[in-house]
Amino acid sequence: MTSTPPKISARQAKISLALLLGINLFNYVDRSILYSVQETVRIRFKVTSSAIGWLVLAFLVTYMLLSPIFGWLADRYSRWMLIGIGVALWSLASGASGLANSYAALLATRCMIGVGEAAYGPVAPTLISDLYPLAVRGKVLAWFYAAIPVGSAIGYILGSPFAHPGRWHYAFFLTLPPGLILAACCFFMKEPKRGASEENETPQRNATAADYKVLLKIPSYLLNTAAMAAMTFAIGGVADWMPTYLTVDRGLSPEKSGLIFGGIVVVAGLIATLTGGIAGDKLRTKIPGSYFLVSALGMLAGFPLFLLLLITPFPLGWVVLFLAVFCLFFNTGPSNTALANTTPPSIRASAFAINILMIHILGDAISPGIIGTIRDHYSLNLGFVAVSGMMLIGGLLWLWGMKYLAADTAAAPNRLI
Repeated sequence: MTSTPPKISARQAKISLALLLGINLFNYVDRSILYSVQETVRIRFKVTSSAIGWLVLAFLVTYMLLSPIFGWLADRYSRWMLIGIGVALWSLASGASGLANSYAALLATRCMIGVGEAAYGPVAPTLISDLYPLAVRGKVLAWFYAAIPVGSAIGYILGSPFAHPGRWHYAFFLTLPPGLILAACCFFMKEPKRGASEENETPQRNATAADYKVLLKIPSYLLNTAAMAAMTFAIGGVADWMPTYLTVDRGLSPEKSGLIFGGIVVVAGLIATLTGGIAGDKLRTKIPGSYFLVSALGMLAGFPLFLLLLITPFPLGWVVLFLAVFCLFFNTGPSNTALANTTPPSIRASAFAINILMIHILGDAISPGIIGTIRDHYSLNLGFVAVSGMMLIGGLLWLWGMKYLAADTAAAPNRLI
């Protein structure tokens, strides 16, 4: 077991946040690079659209199944050490993806990326939660999760020029050097004490196996996880196939569509993620369940906009896409902030890990393959329509959770005392 860590200064907290944000940025750059070259990869290895969807599944299966193991370790040992190991591993695996000379080899490297990210994904938000208090946690976590749209967009932009025969390999080498540098920095960071930033700080003990059952008694946690799973099912499948949709179904060039789509995801996603987190914080003292309300409104507004995109000609389609991306990213900061706020500090990493397991196993682990299968037999448009209805389900689940959120947040620090 680790000894009690020293108190972290405000400057050290900012450095920690910057490092975690940088890691998350390159994490999503790596993920979306595959999306930008997947049609080229499909043709190169002579596989079906469904098989390309399974590349995403390979990553997600290892990521989601191993996350609870690393979450359990993070509740007990140095989180920075685990993050450093994880980032180094997925960076090396990403570089190895560019060396793959067969579909099976590429599938294996995507699995290894999932192993590395499992050591990072459930751990990083718990560090931020221990560095920043409840009053500003939504805003701070929004900055952290802003790396999702920005990193995804950078991946689309960087990967698109390589979406040609004989060049796709090089796209996967781009994240290797920065990933290894960021991993090395982790081993020099100071570990914050678990629960240090709670409004009523209470001594935290290591959890026992029985303690994890408390998560089943937190309605906000359960409903939030279900809503995030519905959202991930819809958005994950759409994100995977959107580059193919723009280039093949809409006839746009990879370079042009990658640049414009990447720019839209950066601007709309960044503004939405930050605005959603700030809005959740501002409304918290006025509206019980504000984080869920903000999340629900974005998702419910995003659904009709996404359907409108499928029948809107370009270039007007870019405007509709911008609005849809804004709405669909509006929940990112608030939903994850609610996840942190409603779980006891001593099992928070495991709570995030279990959330990761559930939202992916019920979400984007299956939706890209479903869309690919529908595309093989019918059309990509029909595949998008088939999965997008889960946006509505997610919004309704967040509205349901509003009545529990304030009470579950107040009870979280003392649930295991």
